[in-house]
Amino acid sequence: MHLSITGQYLARYQRIAADNRESDLLPVTGAQRRFVLVRSLDPAGRPDLVPMFFAFRRGTVDPVRLRAAANHLAARHPVLRARPEVLRGTPALRLAEPDVPVERLVRAPGEDAAGAMRRALSAWTTQGSPLRLYLAEDGPDAEEEVLAVVMDHTACDGQSLARIVEELSSAYHHGIGPGELAPADAAAELAAYREAVQMQLEAERCAGSAAALEYWGGRLRNVRERAALPGPQDPGSGTLPTGAAELRLPTGAAELRLPAPASGVPFPALLDACRAMARVLYGAGHVSPIGYPWGGRPAAAAPVVGCFLNTVVFPAGTDEVPDGPSGDDPLGAEATATDWWDDLDRADTPFDEVVHAARSAGSLWSGRLDGLLTVDDARRRPPLSLGGVVGREVHIDGRHVRAPFAVSVTHGPELHIRMVWDRHVHDDRTAQDGFDAFRAALPAPERADVTVG
Repeated sequence: MHLSITGQYLARYQRIAADNRESDLLPVTGAQRRFVLVRSLDPAGRPDLVPMFFAFRRGTVDPVRLRAAANHLAARHPVLRARPEVLRGTPALRLAEPDVPVERLVRAPGEDAAGAMRRALSAWTTQGSPLRLYLAEDGPDAEEEVLAVVMDHTACDGQSLARIVEELSSAYHHGIGPGELAPADAAAELAAYREAVQMQLEAERCAGSAAALEYWGGRLRNVRERAALPGPQDPGSGTLPTGAAELRLPTGAAELRLPAPASGVPFPALLDACRAMARVLYGAGHVSPIGYPWGGRPAAAAPVVGCFLNTVVFPAGTDEVPDGPSGDDPLGAEATATDWWDDLDRADTPFDEVVHAARSAGSLWSGRLDGLLTVDDARRRPPLSLGGVVGREVHIDGRHVRAPFAVSVTHGPELHIRMVWDRHVHDDRTAQDGFDAFRAALPAPERADVTVG
């Protein structure tokens, strides 16, 4: 009988929990297992972090009040106070007391707030709270200070961010801490989280069927990451480790001759644009693994804070469909859309099972990704408000990026498309050429005949 990786994990976890009668032990989802795998492939063992940066008028933020509010969140949401642990080779989360730090960063000579934030995030250790807050000023005469709300990715996904921002604002407004959380409310949230994870694991167990693994094995048989692992060398004196480029498109209209999600983001077109960029970055005739998050909590599960989104792998290759006479590869866009819809039928198959299926089919892929694509619907996320003052969300460039390049799409009043790249892997000229190819591959907004958004 076929026993999936998820099925094996569930059996081991249940034996450990029963043997130890561990009431404070929680199982991990396939998404959390993926981050454990990715961290193990990183030479430096760096965690994946999800930071949000907000600029406030200087003097707005009360660190003591903010720490109490953050610990109120950690008391309510089990995953924000849980610590990863490996028992007999089996990953799990162990509950701990809320202990969220709020650190005011001291800038080094010549350093601004962004530099202090980059330094703090690069020094993040896996021990300690999965939720941490940092506060930094640009200088003694600065009118603003920057607040970073940062989570280990094993503790949250994009769907969690709205609830975290909303509840942090509320707890700060009411001046409450962990002591104001009723035990019954904490118990109910813990029960809801346990149930959601169990439902997710059962869905993942079913999604790891022999038929699904055969599909992914065939789909990814020719995948092998192209980019070499980044080395420890400095990319250049005074040069940030990552580069960035931006493209802004109106969401009111876009040419869309491919199926699109109900959110209005032309996802197949974005994947096809990633394929065009991979051709520039890695060369023709190569199939690069590009990852994108997809899915969410099971339909019947409560909207708990946690990490549930699976990473789906898109084989971005140029050997699947020949180029058209003008080089714009029109058949490739259609093929991308068709393949993407087929992929979504198996999108719940956990990442580690997909990697195993690809390798069993003959791929030499290690599990590292050549690129990442993320889409964030910011329209559903409230602003962070502290003491009646709304923070202005800002970007801080130059942070570590997990993949050689990453494209993020923020769906707000407009589509905000950003690309960042690892300068240890791609030089700026090549990365900019890749981004130009990405932009050229997107349908032109002025030719739109389908409304987006």
